[in-house]
Amino acid sequence: MKNLVLFQLIIFSFNTISAQDMDNATLDEIFTTMSDTIQGESGRWQFNIKDVLFVCITDTNHNRMRIISPITESNNLREDEKTLLLLANFHTALDVKYAISDDVLWSVFIHPLKELTYAQVEDAVSQVYYANITFGLSYSSTDLVFSKKTKKQAKQKKKSNFKKKT
Repeated sequence: MKNLVLFQLIIFSFNTISAQDMDNATLDEIFTTMSDTIQGESGRWQFNIKDVLFVCITDTNHNRMRIISPITESNNLREDEKTLLLLANFHTALDVKYAISDDVLWSVFIHPLKELTYAQVEDAVSQVYYANITFGLSYSSTDLVFSKKTKKQAKQKKKSNFKKKT
């Protein structure tokens, strides 16, 4: 029992020390440093990096933030591209996702605000950028790719061991 209490204190101390308390002022500093141009106000920024548009919106009351970048109008997407986007969300987009909202395809990073570190925000911006510019090519946000099935493997159906209760 004594060891359990000691272990919990150590874990609590580590979590307290590593807590980041990311806020809008720090985000503003990060985006200003990273971007070519920036405009907006605390909690809502629009900035550009190498001609790619980004928007960041935060909600401090609900501890949420999102970094998004428009790619194309969703009506421009073919059905096979939509399938590729869904596959990318699982295999190659990693911490960002492709999403459609307001008739626009976006690369999107969504996360609790306070828990973010400076490095995670920089990485998020990088991944949103690469997911945007690799649309139609590798659909990837980094060089890391989780294994993908070949077309032949995807067509083969596995027998299921799942039995419905009757």
